[in-house]
Amino acid sequence: MSLSDSDHERITAELGREPTPVEAALFENLWSEHCAYRSSRPLLGAFESEGPQVVVGPGDDAAVVAVPSPEAATRPPGERSEDDYTDTYLTFGIESHNHPSYVDPFDGAATGVGGIVRDTMSMGAYPIALADSLYFGSFDRDHSRYLFEGVVEGISHYGNCIGVPTVAGSVDFHEGYEGNPLVNVACVGLTDADRYVTAEAQQPGNALVLVGNATGRDGLGGASFASEDLGEDAETEDRPAVQVGDPYAEKRLIECNEALLDAELVVSARDLGAAGLGGASSELVAKGGLGAHIQLERVHQREPNMRPLEILLAESQERMCYEVRPEDVDRVRELAERFDLGCSVIGEVTEGNYVCTFAESEEGGERQGDDAERETVVDAPAEFLADGAPMNDLPMTEPETPSRELPDVSLETAVDEVVSSPTTASKRWVYRQYDHEVGVRTAVGPGADAAVLALRELAPEPDENAGDGVGLAITAGANPNWTSTAPYDGARAVAIENAANLAAVGARPLAAVDCLNGGNPEKPDVYGAFGAVVDGLADACAGLDVPVVGGNVSLYNDSAAGPVPPTPTLAMIGTKRGYDAPGIELSGRPDTELLVVGKGSDRLGGAEYLVRCGGSDRFPALPADPADAVEALATVASLESTVAAHDVSHGGLVVTLAEMVTDEAGVDVSLPDRTAAFEEAPGRLVVETTDPDAVRGAVGDTVPVESPGEPTDVGRFSLSVDGETVTLSAVEIATKRAVIERELS
Repeated sequence: MSLSDSDHERITAELGREPTPVEAALFENLWSEHCAYRSSRPLLGAFESEGPQVVVGPGDDAAVVAVPSPEAATRPPGERSEDDYTDTYLTFGIESHNHPSYVDPFDGAATGVGGIVRDTMSMGAYPIALADSLYFGSFDRDHSRYLFEGVVEGISHYGNCIGVPTVAGSVDFHEGYEGNPLVNVACVGLTDADRYVTAEAQQPGNALVLVGNATGRDGLGGASFASEDLGEDAETEDRPAVQVGDPYAEKRLIECNEALLDAELVVSARDLGAAGLGGASSELVAKGGLGAHIQLERVHQREPNMRPLEILLAESQERMCYEVRPEDVDRVRELAERFDLGCSVIGEVTEGNYVCTFAESEEGGERQGDDAERETVVDAPAEFLADGAPMNDLPMTEPETPSRELPDVSLETAVDEVVSSPTTASKRWVYRQYDHEVGVRTAVGPGADAAVLALRELAPEPDENAGDGVGLAITAGANPNWTSTAPYDGARAVAIENAANLAAVGARPLAAVDCLNGGNPEKPDVYGAFGAVVDGLADACAGLDVPVVGGNVSLYNDSAAGPVPPTPTLAMIGTKRGYDAPGIELSGRPDTELLVVGKGSDRLGGAEYLVRCGGSDRFPALPADPADAVEALATVASLESTVAAHDVSHGGLVVTLAEMVTDEAGVDVSLPDRTAAFEEAPGRLVVETTDPDAVRGAVGDTVPVESPGEPTDVGRFSLSVDGETVTLSAVEIATKRAVIERELS
């Protein structure tokens, strides 16, 4: 990439001169779509980001939210006040590493994990959980499988090595991702009111200290690389733009960061991600309305003869930039040395411009002294660098509404196709590679509707009364079938689905972050669909009383194969009293009944049934009051009489019920038509209960409650629809759902 004529003119007018080559490259990266959100920022005002729980909202490395007390965690978010929240804080953020994961799936995905973990650290938090949402082309294609295997290996390697559990996420396969997979990773961290910091410089005269790995030439131009379509030769030509991770250095950096926080040595912090040192340091001081003077040759380097542009823009991993009081610099050096990390005092915070200088090394490699003649390579207002990019005003066209054309296949074929689809199939092959129990907080791990972690800090006597603590529930994902069929309603459904996942384990929503993925915004149809998913996600989260406290935008996910579907990944956290939750498996007990809580819809648009069997339809109607609907599900899941609970989503009731069957327990179900069997309207819960009257009493008139059939003590799924019957044993279901493990073993 290079600066456009209009950007060049704007920069020249502001500086009163031609930019230096280093300035031009810095502006190119900081004003890229990846960093400046030039096409998306005009749309992001649709999100509501405030609430009594929100301590730090959008704009920092990660958001900070307060955790409710155990008692308040049992109430819906709309009924809580500031007094209901404690001084225990969670940080929450999400990032994409899409282009790098196409070029180099292992390192691209691994460094995506490293980056979001450092975002967590820069807020003064210790990372406690990861959630990954992954999107690939059709599973039957060799290249899709190659990317899939490499990405999962990269995530598992990095997360396992640093000791942060990957507890939740999603995997989808869709032909739209063949030329451009998506890798979105969210991280939750734990801190408190006395410990958190921000990425806002505080005081002129404070030192800027770089701690972590040495700077090399990897990742050069990564921000600009992520802001253009992938070319056919991307896997070879763009390899230098992909960073190389070192998880063992990251682990030492995590512990060093904790030591720095314990000693109260950090004034502000920012991790080095997109645009490297130039991005982190300029954004840090710009947020504080300040400037900086950075001496680039002071940066500790792993390669000889690095030039100023390389030092400033390399995206080498495992590095943090700290603002430190001058009297604390020696102590920071000592701690960095203790953890075997490099440490450089690279400059100071000032009241002037953002200035970078460079002193050439003398013959023989020794740097000249500070009094020697220096070259000024950057001298620009920090706020202009960080926030001066003009926004794009792009045309958009409205998405079309599909017609109703249903497939003509037997019920047996339909069930087989949907149950064995790689998208609805078991993801055990993925999450068994992740260490999801490290940290000993995980109470409910992957495979459930949402993960649950124990926040024992909020239990009065955690060793004896764990139930008095707060359980943290985590879910993440999107559904490209939904959002490609109906971008606005599909995005609304994504939000309701994530909230329903939390409700299925008895949790109420607390906050959400989004990763908005789209194709080339210069194409009106692509930008129109992207705008629709933004509005849909924003409207649904507002209706759920869930503030969207941060996020990420990734556009130009376009290739020779075409644009990706609009993909609004949402990661959502919720809280509940205690750490226990009903499982998804049926019990086989003789004293239970099977109920579906929530309202369906007579539409199949976006359903896996149509994807696998052909056809189209309008998207299902969604709950008029999603907050009440989700609260009803959480109430039911929390009843002592609830034996099992499972959210209805991908694949509809057919897949939900099949997933609940075990070797000792099954179901006999009769449904009126194919729509009832396969529709994917979100906001519904299948419940096995010992007290159906308690379920109906708990929801009242809020949502309907119906019985689709009976639970049995035989490991078998029997489904009757309009005169056709399909019966599958637990073994047959498990075999069909193990398609990923079977094909990749």
